[in-house]
Amino acid sequence: MDLLPMDIGPLNPVVGELVVASVLFALVFLIFVRLVPRIERVLDEREAATKGAEAQAEAVRQEAEAKRAELAAILAEARHAAARIRQQAFEEGTALVSAARAEGLREQRRIITEGHARLAFDRTTVEPELRTYASELASNLASKVLGEPIEAKVQPRP
Repeated sequence: MDLLPMDIGPLNPVVGELVVASVLFALVFLIFVRLVPRIERVLDEREAATKGAEAQAEAVRQEAEAKRAELAAILAEARHAAARIRQQAFEEGTALVSAARAEGLREQRRIITEGHARLAFDRTTVEPELRTYASELASNLASKVLGEPIEAKVQPRP
């Protein structure tokens, strides 16, 4: 059975097919009417969760950046403190080396002065004794050089 009494070809639908199509359309429409809000709600919740996670991630990133900057400042301060300590230790070491060098030079001068004084004292005490034997030593040396015995006369000095 056709919907229209006249023959218009394939454009004239059959009533049974039209009823079935209408019922199926109504079912699909009702399903979509009920599902679309749920789908939209799920999509909205998902988007809200994503935006919330993004906001939370951004907050965590900013906090981490602040901590990193704080640690960098602390590290820079520690480096400056270490440099000051190294400089102070270098200066103290230089002062100690200078003091030790000065003490060593004083000790060297003292030892040299004592040595000169001792040599002078030994020279004054030994020289008169050697003068008494000088002619004998000279004659012994001359006899060894010449190969002939030479006798020396020992004359004690007053």
